[in-house]
Amino acid sequence: MSVSMKDLDPAFRGSGQKDGLEIWRIENFKPIPAPASSYGKFFMGDSYIILKTTALKNGSLRHDIHYWIGKDTSQDEAGTAAILTVELDAALGGRAVQYREIQGNETEKFLSYFRPCIMPQPGGVASGFNHVEVNEQDYKTHLYVCHGKHVVHVNEVPFARSSLNHDDIFILDTKSKIFQFSGSNSSIQERAKALEVVQYIKDTFHEGKCEIASVEDGRMMADAEAGEFWGFFGGFAPLPRRAPAEGNEKHDETAFKLLCFDQGKLEPVDCQSLAHELLETNKCYFLDCGAELYVWMGRITSLMERKGASEAAEKLLSDSNRTRTHIIKVIEGFETVTFKSKFKEWPQTPELKLSSEDGRGKVAALLKRQGLNVKGLMKAAPTQEEPQSYIDSTGNLQVWRVNDKDKVQLSPSDQSKFYTGDCYIFQYTYPGDDKEECLIGTWFGKKSIEDRVIAVSLASKMVESAKFQAVQARFYEGKEPIQFFVIFQSFQVFKGGLSSGYKRFIAENGIDDESYSEDGLALFRIQGSGPENMQAIQVEPVASSLNSSYCYILHNGNTVFTWAGNLTTALDQELMERQLDVIKPNTQSRSQKEGSETDQFWSLLGGKSEYSGQKMVRELESDPHLFSCILSKGNLKVKEIHHFTQDDLMTEDVFILDCHTSIFVWVGQQVDVKGRLQALDAGEFSPLWRGMSLPFSLDSSPGTPQNH
Repeated sequence: MSVSMKDLDPAFRGSGQKDGLEIWRIENFKPIPAPASSYGKFFMGDSYIILKTTALKNGSLRHDIHYWIGKDTSQDEAGTAAILTVELDAALGGRAVQYREIQGNETEKFLSYFRPCIMPQPGGVASGFNHVEVNEQDYKTHLYVCHGKHVVHVNEVPFARSSLNHDDIFILDTKSKIFQFSGSNSSIQERAKALEVVQYIKDTFHEGKCEIASVEDGRMMADAEAGEFWGFFGGFAPLPRRAPAEGNEKHDETAFKLLCFDQGKLEPVDCQSLAHELLETNKCYFLDCGAELYVWMGRITSLMERKGASEAAEKLLSDSNRTRTHIIKVIEGFETVTFKSKFKEWPQTPELKLSSEDGRGKVAALLKRQGLNVKGLMKAAPTQEEPQSYIDSTGNLQVWRVNDKDKVQLSPSDQSKFYTGDCYIFQYTYPGDDKEECLIGTWFGKKSIEDRVIAVSLASKMVESAKFQAVQARFYEGKEPIQFFVIFQSFQVFKGGLSSGYKRFIAENGIDDESYSEDGLALFRIQGSGPENMQAIQVEPVASSLNSSYCYILHNGNTVFTWAGNLTTALDQELMERQLDVIKPNTQSRSQKEGSETDQFWSLLGGKSEYSGQKMVRELESDPHLFSCILSKGNLKVKEIHHFTQDDLMTEDVFILDCHTSIFVWVGQQVDVKGRLQALDAGEFSPLWRGMSLPFSLDSSPGTPQNH
């Protein structure tokens, strides 16, 4: 569902076409563009629409739309902002996530656009109050409370001693001096963020001409600045120790209510747990989670239905006086990770965008069926550059195969030969900038089952023995990065397994052992971008395993063939010869070119059959997402950090940087031993967040996810 830009309010035309922010203020029920110089300045009597356009690595644009409602704005203006947001989304293709932002309870995503903070001012367009008036004679003293380690929520509180506590940061803004009062229980990060707010107040409301003072909770009157601060409150007196105040609205994180909005009616959906199958594409649904009300809109719902659902959501919260509940609107197929995590499971959805490479491949297949030569077309397909490695091959490598509850070290001649039914642990030490670096990695074969948990445990013990100074990594067969191959240089993956765990598993399940034999029939695909990172991957010895973009080694005992596809390069063929010296050294081979193979070659593969000509392209890294992680009693709670910088990393926390193809887990130095040991398990589940409810337990079987 989309609408034409021609049918859109003129103020919205041409919007959302480039990276950045666009803001409109609602004036007389119309959106009026705000000048860029006023971005971040909001008036309590107004409503605003904010469009954030983000240019993604894949070349597409992502849109997030927020409508901000000041505490003094009229209900009609707020409703207008909500409806116009739906229209703007439809004009942009119906893919944006829409957020309702209430003054004083904004989402962190919204606040991240306006660092260090937003401080709404009295007035609005209706009163003609359009700018901040600073009168030095009548400057009013304000007291603000600040919350947040990454983005800061700033709210004005009554100028009274009773507003102060030991947990938060307070800013006292007076005519000639700004005081920052830091509660004894506040963190270093919160204090640093609050200091940015102090500087913002100085520059914005004092033209940079006032003093700044810092006051520590509990500091005595002997300190001149502390004495001056307490003088505004009638003198120093200890603050009472008290339990944190509870908000007006209490929400059970696990409770939910699903309602269906169809043809103007809102009906509850009877369900014991949330399942994706409950959502029908021709309807809208409300998922009420207490603190958030999600509005899910099916792809084939009309613009009128979406507007009706938006109005119904506003009315639902208004009637129940839930002033602090967020409304988040998502479109089918473009749901947020947080929304998906509310469901018991969420199916993996394919990309809706067809890439040019896919289109070229389909055209080539059509022409081939018509008997035309497609080699030129296939060669024209753009090749994806291999990412650069940040690890060289000058270090020392040790490799162990996991066997039962122990690990067996491999000889130097065997440490680059892995079996798909086994798990391996390796330690790689190499010179760093100022000290020796150490990487402890675990590799999981696709058919390894019993050894995975043991491999994780053994690797964790090695990291713990190294006093957590080593970098720990986990790699899955077929998903290895370039850095992994550079460490091993000449890497081979063989079918089957050698560990007792694998042999026991196939015996108990009646599976034929297909472990590699030097005297048997075997086919290897050769790949890599150079001699420093080449691989030989054993595949099924059938013609359909061939690919015109690769070279292969086929052997049956001492009978050895090499096969070069028509789309391979001289470098590909050089790598094939190098791997031949490793797999079948001192053995005469017979060279085969695609299109001129011998009958014996096809006979070993069971006869001719169709095969692909398109090079297998690795997934690209997507735009990174940073999550802070809280590990408590075996449960993981995650929170996304929006528009993050290095300053958002904090020494007492664990963070996950999810780049889609690679997941990095950053562990602060002040994280305890148990948290360090569980940190990598948290990273294991990062790709699964859209398919399981949060929080979830990490204590049950670390290292077992299968679909990385």
